[in-house]
Amino acid sequence: MSQKAIREHTGKRLLTEWFSKKYEGKYEFGNMALVSPSTDLKSLPNSHGFLKTEKLVAKPDQLIKRRGKLGLVKLKATWEDAKKWIEERRGKELKVGSVKDTLDFFLVETFVPHKQEEEYYVCIQSVRGGEKILFYHEGGVDIGDVDSKAEFLTVEIGKELTSEIITKGLLAKVPNARQPPLADFICRLFEFYQDNHFAYLEINPVVMIQKESGFLIAPLDMAAKLDETARFECYKKWGDIDFPAPFGRTSCPEESYIESLDAKTGASLKLTILNRKGRVWTMVAGGGASVIYADTVCDLGAAPELANYGEYSGAPTMSLTYKYAKTILSLMCDEIHPKGKVLIIGGGIANFTNVADTFKGIIAAMQEYATQMIEGDIKVFVRRGGPNFQEGLENMRQFGTQYRVPIKVFGPEDHMTNIVALALGKDIVQVGKTLPRPNSAADLLQRGRSSSLAPPEAKTAAPIERKKCVPGKSPPKLNPWDLFTAETRCFIYGMQPTAVQNMLDFDFVSGRAFPSVACLVYPFSGNHSRKFYWNTKEVLIPVFASLEQALKKFPDISVVVNFASSRSAFESTIEILKHSKQIKTHAIIAEGVPEQKTKLLIKKAKDLGVTIIGPATVGGIKPGCFRIGNTGGALDNIIASKLYRPGSVAYVARSGGLSNELNNIISQHTDGVYEGIPIGGDRFPGTTFMDHLLRYEANPDIKMMVLLGEVGGVEEYEVCRALESKKITKPLVALCTGTCASAFSYEVQFGHAGACAQGESETASAKNTALKKAGAVVPNSFNEMGLCIRVTYRKLVKEGVVIEKIEPAPPQMPVDYKWARKLGLIRKPSAFMSSISDERGQELVYGGMKLSEVFEKDLGIGGVLGLLWFRRKLPKYFTKFIEMVLMVTADHGPAVSGAHNTIVAARAGKDLVSSLCSGLLTIGPRFGGALDDAARKFSWAFDTGLLPEEFVTTMRKKKELIPGIGHKVKSLENPDIRVEIIKKFAHEEFKTTPLLDYALRVQAVTTRKKTNLILNVDGCIAVCFVDLLRNCGAFTRDEADMHVENGTLNGLFVLGRSIGFIGHFIDQKRLKQGLYRHPHEDIWIVPFDQDIQ
Repeated sequence: MSQKAIREHTGKRLLTEWFSKKYEGKYEFGNMALVSPSTDLKSLPNSHGFLKTEKLVAKPDQLIKRRGKLGLVKLKATWEDAKKWIEERRGKELKVGSVKDTLDFFLVETFVPHKQEEEYYVCIQSVRGGEKILFYHEGGVDIGDVDSKAEFLTVEIGKELTSEIITKGLLAKVPNARQPPLADFICRLFEFYQDNHFAYLEINPVVMIQKESGFLIAPLDMAAKLDETARFECYKKWGDIDFPAPFGRTSCPEESYIESLDAKTGASLKLTILNRKGRVWTMVAGGGASVIYADTVCDLGAAPELANYGEYSGAPTMSLTYKYAKTILSLMCDEIHPKGKVLIIGGGIANFTNVADTFKGIIAAMQEYATQMIEGDIKVFVRRGGPNFQEGLENMRQFGTQYRVPIKVFGPEDHMTNIVALALGKDIVQVGKTLPRPNSAADLLQRGRSSSLAPPEAKTAAPIERKKCVPGKSPPKLNPWDLFTAETRCFIYGMQPTAVQNMLDFDFVSGRAFPSVACLVYPFSGNHSRKFYWNTKEVLIPVFASLEQALKKFPDISVVVNFASSRSAFESTIEILKHSKQIKTHAIIAEGVPEQKTKLLIKKAKDLGVTIIGPATVGGIKPGCFRIGNTGGALDNIIASKLYRPGSVAYVARSGGLSNELNNIISQHTDGVYEGIPIGGDRFPGTTFMDHLLRYEANPDIKMMVLLGEVGGVEEYEVCRALESKKITKPLVALCTGTCASAFSYEVQFGHAGACAQGESETASAKNTALKKAGAVVPNSFNEMGLCIRVTYRKLVKEGVVIEKIEPAPPQMPVDYKWARKLGLIRKPSAFMSSISDERGQELVYGGMKLSEVFEKDLGIGGVLGLLWFRRKLPKYFTKFIEMVLMVTADHGPAVSGAHNTIVAARAGKDLVSSLCSGLLTIGPRFGGALDDAARKFSWAFDTGLLPEEFVTTMRKKKELIPGIGHKVKSLENPDIRVEIIKKFAHEEFKTTPLLDYALRVQAVTTRKKTNLILNVDGCIAVCFVDLLRNCGAFTRDEADMHVENGTLNGLFVLGRSIGFIGHFIDQKRLKQGLYRHPHEDIWIVPFDQDIQ
């Protein structure tokens, strides 16, 4: 969920359009016009006639608060007055508080004369349980602290709002005569708010004016936010809409570019430029991690030097990370800083993103900017973990060595934010002894957990003993505090084979008796089975098209891991909720589910006693029992973080990526994780921190808890109340990230949709203060998170609350073939080779040339054919000749065998491909296939020195026809215009035409017998093409002969004639021709008693 502010003009446009359609004639709203930087004020009245006839109001429309108090509203003006007022301010810099920006957008609208007592305040805002309506019987600029004195009414999800409820709950201080129309308007306004997926809508004031015909209601000033994730549902209602940057931060081209990339991918790319001249730049993987890195920079006193905020996440492609990194590097290298600059390439331990692949894109960008980076004294600091991180980090080291760019590289064995301290020259927080990491994934996966990889104080024992049980006929019984056990089974909604295999690998290494995934549900295919691995054994897991079939087949399923997209997650979850007696836990992975729909799911799930984790989550993990999807990352991280068996510490967090970092931190400083749930980054996740903390509090196996919150929302205050009331008594280490927000002079939307404070109480600092006051252990920063966890845990050990156990050794796990290849552990010969194209990089490549370059150089079809057929750029006249050949061979009428067959197949109801193939299969020695033979025979005769007469005589003696000679219709008297065109082009454009000239001399011999024994189009193309291959300079003689022998020339006929065959297919379908049946009178049935020799 992403709440984005809109201009007042946009909000009022939506309001006017909606009310005029729904309640035509009942409400009247004034006229308005938006003045943008490109608006011509002189001609504006031509398109907005009201400007010359009505009294006007003019004001900036740039998300500026309290414009009236700041003197930024021009009232009761003529157009000339308003225009002059705008011109005096347009393009000028304005300072509001500590923020400066240029005024370039203005709203001009009808002035509505009214009295002070006719002003009211109304606001609708989204809250977890529904929508909150605030109303005050006085409005305007002097309203003051409206939150403390307004009447409010919460409309619960699914409940109907009526005028009676509004009158009773909000309008007690409004005169009786005014209550009905005002209540009616607020009711309709609420309907408008919901229908258009607003998240916030404030009108101050809305005026209600007494008229002879009744009351006129008009909204004067409006502030609003839309739920941007609902764009796919509301694009017709919203129309062309933009979301302006906050006042004080002008959106730059680089930000717009990254936003455009983000809109085109399922991954996430964000960039906010804070200070173009700053020396500290970040390139962080993960929404949660990006906040922590910004926090740490600010905590270490470098807030004024922080140049940008941003993140990339969701497994972006190499191409996307290249473009993202290139954008940041271009900004960094724009000017040199006297102290040099630092680039922090950070991130937590990824769950499913291939670190090496994303780093390849970043490295490719740095290679382009290596010289500028050295000249600008840019130092790079890298820290990352996750799938294939070893290769990624090694590639970074090699880049630094090869290009001599100063770079320091660290893995998950180092605290996530240590590189910030290093980059800024500060001291690093060291906490005890760091758990060593293996040198490679193979080291962990092949050797299992060796004593050298165990923490110093741990003792290792025998491997984990595999549990012995079988799936039941109903879901396993749970304690009130449990969501999962070692017997829990789920189904996966969506085709996610990688997630399924990750879950099965976790199951096996944890000692589960059977896989946690019973089946998949995928509505877009028929029932079938997919092959997976249970250790080294291959197993089949069924895939059902129907949810009902899956649940009937597996009555023990109690959990669904829902990978449906943000557009379909709501509908699929509603469908699954119908089976709430069996499915008690939902994990909704999708990011971007509209806010209203999420809240409706929360309400339905609560009514049905169902737990929802997500949306916008990676899932959750209960070590030794159950893993949701890709939670916990690669298997080497599962083992390194001791997630194959339960510990004593449970955590709840917002971020999925940071949950993996918590797994790492907790495993280094305690006996490990008992359970961890990332609830999701949306503003209203399916479950709250308290939902899970109360479960942990009730669970006797959990001895301490960790909470990682963030800026935005108020859920942490519920935790504070629970601590104060002793509902929570176990030690709690808690931290809210996003303290850096106070260092910015304007509102910044952080990585998660819910990570934006909408008031002082929602800031990270305020929540951290409240948590500390309530009794939680609150680190001063994320740098100290491990220290606080360690100290709290060691205290519990000392008190005897935690009794440490002997560390079991996990079973060895085989490495998947594909993954082993990525890690460089094995090698295998390629199944086949290809040398003409490559789609793996940033863009498609033809014969070594990027597709964009193909268009820039205007190579055309002939040029593309040259790249793909011959792997080289051909001369312009060569490519032109190829295109001529395609044109002259495209068709030869409907009577030839190939076209005839295509037509017959089309009329038989066959599809395009089948009909085309029917025509193409007739190409051979008697139809179209003469090009290759003509090229070979003429080349042989010419190369062996046969005179034309000798060539003709030799072929006659062999009783062979000369391929490329002869035509049924055309002759010397009636020449084939196609041949004439080709001959003329060859003689004018080719360097030399020895074989064409030879063929024409042969024609002079053959036409002495019959004038139709001419060089036909096949022969002419063939000899001309040989001349090209041999004499254009692009090929050696051996290469030219090879292409003739390989049938390349016939390929030209096949390609060209396909154009005509497709045309005949389309023509027959257009003419709606029926099944073809050949007439009997055109067939002679040979008598059966007649001999046939």
